[in-house]
Amino acid sequence: LEENDAIPYMALKYTASEANYGGRVTDTHDRRTINNLITDFYCSDILKDEYRFSPSGAYYAPSHASYETYVQYIRSLPINQMPEAFGLHANANLIAAINEAMRILR
Repeated sequence: LEENDAIPYMALKYTASEANYGGRVTDTHDRRTINNLITDFYCSDILKDEYRFSPSGAYYAPSHASYETYVQYIRSLPINQMPEAFGLHANANLIAAINEAMRILR
């Protein structure tokens, strides 16, 4: 393998979204969604300490640290993830609850 000065984000995105998940996802729209969502995680901004995956700032890539620091960060995350953890609008919880209630009532 050749070493690169730059991180090959496009190749990493392709590897993760198309090669890893793409082989399991058959719906065109779902594949497009995966390709779109993964751009938040495979980008040069992730190397900046202030970069956050969500508007609340709860989800981010911690700086290089000890194992205990990573465990502490993971334990600080909410037990029940909000939609923002997956790049969705806050109303996604409401829609999911309405759909679940409608299924129960049918």
